[in-house]
Amino acid sequence: MLYHWYEMSHVALKPARAVAESVRYLVESPLNPFAHTPVGRHASAACEVFERTTRRYDKPVFGISQTEVGRRSVAVTEQSVWERPFCRLVHFRRDIPVEEREGDPKVLLVAPMSGHFATLLRGTVEALLPSHEVYITDWQDARAVPLSAGTFGLDDYIDYVRDMLQGFRGDVHVFAVCQPAVPVLSAVSLMEEDDDPALPLSMILAGGPIDTRMSPTAVNRVAVERGTEWFRRNVITNVPWPNQGVGRQVYPGFLQLSGFMSMNLDRHANAHKELFMHLVHGDGDSAEKHRTFYDEYLAVMDLAAEFYLDTIERVFVQHALPHGSMTHRGRRVVPGAIRRTALMTIEGGKDDITGLGQCRAAHDLCTRLPAARRLHLECPEVGHYGIFNGSRFRAEIAPAVAQFIRSFDPRAEMIPTRPAASRVAAPSVAGNYDPASVAFTFAPANDVAPVDPDAAVVKPEKL
Repeated sequence: MLYHWYEMSHVALKPARAVAESVRYLVESPLNPFAHTPVGRHASAACEVFERTTRRYDKPVFGISQTEVGRRSVAVTEQSVWERPFCRLVHFRRDIPVEEREGDPKVLLVAPMSGHFATLLRGTVEALLPSHEVYITDWQDARAVPLSAGTFGLDDYIDYVRDMLQGFRGDVHVFAVCQPAVPVLSAVSLMEEDDDPALPLSMILAGGPIDTRMSPTAVNRVAVERGTEWFRRNVITNVPWPNQGVGRQVYPGFLQLSGFMSMNLDRHANAHKELFMHLVHGDGDSAEKHRTFYDEYLAVMDLAAEFYLDTIERVFVQHALPHGSMTHRGRRVVPGAIRRTALMTIEGGKDDITGLGQCRAAHDLCTRLPAARRLHLECPEVGHYGIFNGSRFRAEIAPAVAQFIRSFDPRAEMIPTRPAASRVAAPSVAGNYDPASVAFTFAPANDVAPVDPDAAVVKPEKL
């Protein structure tokens, strides 16, 4: 009934939103003598804030139409190259010669299925596009997937990842952001154990909950204290009519959003208060920044109940991966089988969702992976979203990721150095890893200095 009440309240407020929009357009009309008076500006601002706080936000678009390759601007188009009921794989195709495009490493960016859409990683895509062929998992809103498509659990997620990797035939680097770190590590473990020729060249895990016993956050503690059955009884509901997925059991996106916002409620309340004042004072740039951020942040998707409960149980309650009890369709997942796929982990020192050490734990599980094929990047002043988005990501983390990818890509010896204008500064490094030629001048894999994840941590000095 929870979802039905939500739908009813949304419908009930629709006339009020329509009135608010009409009043705003009337007040802002250049023919209205009160348009530029304090009364008019206050009325217009109040109407916009009311409409924005009561609307349902649609799925955003990536909106990436161009990127810079070398010293020139090139067009970018989105192409769906693989599709299943719960996901499609999107390729950001750059309008450059085939031989140049094929010379850049392919990156499969696995977006989190944790309430927000894949467009949350728009900044990640933009940072990688100049020197990589970028693909991203565009997970579908469960409320839009008909019951006839079947269920979708954590095992299905692992199957989807493995199926997508098969399409690259081993010519890809997989980059998992947050939640997908566990299923991606599981999929690669199974592929390595099977000697699968489609095994990815490298695996980058950013802020992933590999071992949530390390530096537990509020999210981790709630899951452990309440247990899976509490979530099954209290947050799982059926999708109501008229959605395509009517009858499907889901964890509603609006509940996930409520949880996110409650963690920083004062900040969000102040942000909307500031929006009101920006509108009153005519500060259009600041108001537009607010709209851009919240159009993305408030757009949420429903998660299939099977997937959500599987993740709560196996990742946060049972700690299945670090305990060695993780299974896929009854088969045990053994990260210790990984010996060829290079591993990079990324963590933020101020991450309040995935605690420090949770992602780095992947190194402890991959016991057969040589030290020369490992790297851990720790950014002390970066929060959860900062490890895949924002200025610090572009300036410090993205160059290190690019260096790592090129170091384990067979193209590294064949590709000429890009023009100097496209170079970016590399982070300073502690330990015995030498990034002296970061910025698109890369050493081949067999020349990379060994890294001991227990001793060497890449730490940007200035973030």
